[in-house]
Amino acid sequence: MTTESELDALVRDLLDEHDPATTAPRDFLGAQYDAGLAWVQLPVGFGGLGLPRTAQERVNGQLAAAGAPMGGTEKNYIGMGMAAPTIVAYGTDEQKRKFLRPLFTGEQIYCQLFSEPGAGSDLAAAATRAVRDGAEWVVNGQKVWTSQAQHAQMAILVARTNPDVPKHAGLTYFLCDMTQPGVEVRPLRQITGEAEFNEVFLTDVRVPDDNRLGPEGGGWRVATTTLNNERVAIGSRAGTPRESDHIGKVAKAWRSDAALRNPAMHDELMRLWVDAEVLRLTGERLRQQAASGQPGPEGAGMKIAFARIAQAISGFEIELHGEAGLSYDDWTMRRPETVDLTGREPGYRYLRARGNSIEGGTSEILRNTVSERVLGLPGEHRVDKAVAWKDLPR
Repeated sequence: MTTESELDALVRDLLDEHDPATTAPRDFLGAQYDAGLAWVQLPVGFGGLGLPRTAQERVNGQLAAAGAPMGGTEKNYIGMGMAAPTIVAYGTDEQKRKFLRPLFTGEQIYCQLFSEPGAGSDLAAAATRAVRDGAEWVVNGQKVWTSQAQHAQMAILVARTNPDVPKHAGLTYFLCDMTQPGVEVRPLRQITGEAEFNEVFLTDVRVPDDNRLGPEGGGWRVATTTLNNERVAIGSRAGTPRESDHIGKVAKAWRSDAALRNPAMHDELMRLWVDAEVLRLTGERLRQQAASGQPGPEGAGMKIAFARIAQAISGFEIELHGEAGLSYDDWTMRRPETVDLTGREPGYRYLRARGNSIEGGTSEILRNTVSERVLGLPGEHRVDKAVAWKDLPR
């Protein structure tokens, strides 16, 4: 077992041999991975050292203090937060060797090909079809609400491989090359005027069976791992300081501009401040609990709370600024490099927050997850559980 002093020595050696000030970010991240300091909880050879997950915080703190780049880059939050944990949980050793290093260095940006026009909240109803052809699968279908598809080289993909069994049993999970022929990405314009996400059309796209994660027909279980990690990533972010995100914008405006301090709104501001702080601390606790393994359904509760609080704060901010809060600086369609939930002016934040209760699983569906898998309440009556997917109305 590597001691803390030995771990610190490995970090110093990395920084001495690859000065962050003069080393290209991708080269530094590659060296970090090779030194076992990318995900220290993983085995040697897969970016880790076989240490407890909590040791990664010690490593990241020292690297951040030295000005080192962080793994994954801002564009690759889907790769780091969703694809990587799923590859670790279900990938073969060969798949981990092939995919984890370029994911960590940012050489391969990931997107998520899950939702479909006819299967949004009900992911298990996905109709995108994958048909086996020797050592490959041929994929045809349409995906929607796909963030980062315009930047992605790789995608995590759920497709139907068997229409003759109930919907949950006929799905398979793949890692799909987004750069190959047959992949078409089209922008979707949002209420903000931006096009953060896309619709993706797949026409005779070939995916090697070597890129299948988990068993054929076992895609639902693999996808659940991805979704649990996604909800934790959205609802709670590690190391988030007090008064960050939406509440920080409002608190700063209240303190800095005496004209905005409406006494009638003070109690509401304090209530929202407390709610935001409770959410932040609960998120930290959830991440610590998940440090010993994959996150569970509790992340659904965090994601519900995040959406509710973000929308409440952004609505309060509009009222706080009065007429000025209704202004919006630019409706021109743009393709932002990253997803920004709190940038620009209050009008933008208000409009962008409307999506918080949809992305990453709708709040309605996540309440079912909490009620059934956390609280142990009886599940909703589902008449389609034993019906072959091909026989379901669509």
